Amino acid sequence: MVLDKDISKKTAELLLKIKAIKLSPNEPFTWASGWKSPIYCDNRITLSYPSVRNFLRIEIAKIVDKEYGKPDVIAGVATGAIAIGVLIAEELGIPFVYVRPEPKKHGRKNQIEGYLEKGQNVVVIEDLISTGNSSLHAVDALKEAGAVVKGMVAIFSYGFDVAAENFKNKNVRLTTLSDYQNLLELASENSYISDEEMVALKEWRKNPNIWKQ
Repeated sequence: MVLDKDISKKTAELLLKIKAIKLSPNEPFTWASGWKSPIYCDNRITLSYPSVRNFLRIEIAKIVDKEYGKPDVIAGVATGAIAIGVLIAEELGIPFVYVRPEPKKHGRKNQIEGYLEKGQNVVVIEDLISTGNSSLHAVDALKEAGAVVKGMVAIFSYGFDVAAENFKNKNVRLTTLSDYQNLLELASENSYISDEEMVALKEWRKNPNIWKQ
């Protein structure tokens, strides 16, 4: 769910400007899953641009405070959301932890790195939502550790129906700064892409797992 359309389009504009998001309907990207995609999003690039990362820090912190109240802890999902999660925790003046995809094989065998007490309220930070599976896996780990997960905030979401269903099934509230729909609106308004490319982008969104250019 996007709360503010203006902020959403501003976020999309910034991500396009620094090429954290690339649109290429005619020469699609191949994701790790094997899906062909006319869009590629790498929000780690935002860390290299102080003005952009500060914008994300301030706006996500506002969402956390407004929608969930000041939590006890901010949790970042490894690895993409560790840095932005730290920035948000710093902005709010609260502790930070991060969640690995699985427990380490050695040492203390932690899956959650940092200090977390049972019963603490946690808001999870993500950089990107596709199907939501890895993000919700982190939520499961936090709950198993005794945390009370209030919700999740992400920079960008592709807005797949499967993601909405996954979050609904896990009863986890997701809020994002921007999403695919607002990105397309911005791209159309500013002539980033042609009408033909817009059709391809919309078609991909309907069935991303079987889309072929």
